[in-house]
Amino acid sequence: MALRKKHREAEVSTDSLNDIMFFLLLFFLILSTMVSPNAIKVALPKSDVRTTINNQMKPIHLAVTKDKKYFVNSKEVSVATLEAEISALSSAQLEPTVVMHLDKELSIQDEIDIMTICYKLKCKTVLATAATNK
Repeated sequence: MALRKKHREAEVSTDSLNDIMFFLLLFFLILSTMVSPNAIKVALPKSDVRTTINNQMKPIHLAVTKDKKYFVNSKEVSVATLEAEISALSSAQLEPTVVMHLDKELSIQDEIDIMTICYKLKCKTVLATAATNK
């Protein structure tokens, strides 16, 4: 009795691979939009060289206390004269920059009001923060 063995070729079904690849692509696209760029730890460089800053390049320091007292370069000014004071100091500079020292209890609207004044005067704005102790 001679039994014949049938030789079958091995096949891999690839019909569902397209669906799997689509779901993986969709998963990674959704996941990449949820990743926060603020979570990246960056080692900042350190510098020991002290150079003097030209008076035309010094930033304008604007401090606002929690009871909304405005100080421009340590000189107290009223809200009404704030724009004129920043304008007078920024006109003598090539690239005026305003460093904002705002109390943490102030609202975002207070910051936006100052940034609007600086935008009108074509000044760059920088928000100063305190260093955290780790």
